[in-house]
Amino acid sequence: MKKLSLGISTCPNDTFIFDAMVNGRINTGGLQFGCTLTDVEDLNKKASEGFFDITKISYHAYAYVSKQYILINSGSALGFNNGPLLVSRKDTSLDELKGKTIAIPGKYTTASLLLSVLYPQLDNKEEYLFSDIEDAVLDNKVDAGLLIHENRFTYSDRGLVKLADLGEEWQRLTSMPIPLGGIAVHRRIADSIKSSVDHILHKSIDHAYKNPMDSIDFVRKYAAAMDPGVMKKHIDLYVNEYSRDLGNEGRKAVHTLYNMARRYDIIPAVHDKIFV
Repeated sequence: MKKLSLGISTCPNDTFIFDAMVNGRINTGGLQFGCTLTDVEDLNKKASEGFFDITKISYHAYAYVSKQYILINSGSALGFNNGPLLVSRKDTSLDELKGKTIAIPGKYTTASLLLSVLYPQLDNKEEYLFSDIEDAVLDNKVDAGLLIHENRFTYSDRGLVKLADLGEEWQRLTSMPIPLGGIAVHRRIADSIKSSVDHILHKSIDHAYKNPMDSIDFVRKYAAAMDPGVMKKHIDLYVNEYSRDLGNEGRKAVHTLYNMARRYDIIPAVHDKIFV
């Protein structure tokens, strides 16, 4: 039995797709996974240290560790015409936000990268834990905030106003899904095991779809403060056909994101081979 360290986020899309893989509901072919759950920006930072054998990672952060890690085709979160939301206390133009403070959910999140690519004039960023951004905006600590995860479903109930959906703007520019987060395996791991991990996660996602009640306790455990309806919306939005397999279109979207970011000199050059 070979044990691999695994880092995933506490978000419902991750706990939903990884449940069967880490909780013994499927045959993992002799592989065992020691699972750590934490915030995605913490995972991004740990990836820079090569901390986990397998890790969830923002596609932005992956650009900085592509020489250490390689992406698998299962487990990604891609959005369709939706993505990080830029919100504020009142309706205002993006031009008026120039020079104003924008709360972001971490320097290496894909949300931060998209803001730099799509609205480079909004460059006064301040990092917050993603779940604290709504309060930072409401408490006048910042002028606007970039929301990810479940907060895209709650901001309007708290009186915040959407200024832009970065996913909609990305789709308008590229006609592609928006690559938000993926699963990476350290290059120190044997190629045969990398392929096995990809296959096992694919099976885990299939199991989750066929047996949705199996994962419910695991999902609830790490999203305890989240309304059940919001949990379901979150899963429905970010677990989709690209989560099972990126396919040619998903991989093309990832390369497009990197090519665009390189054009603006936002990220370093990525490894020639980034997919298993």
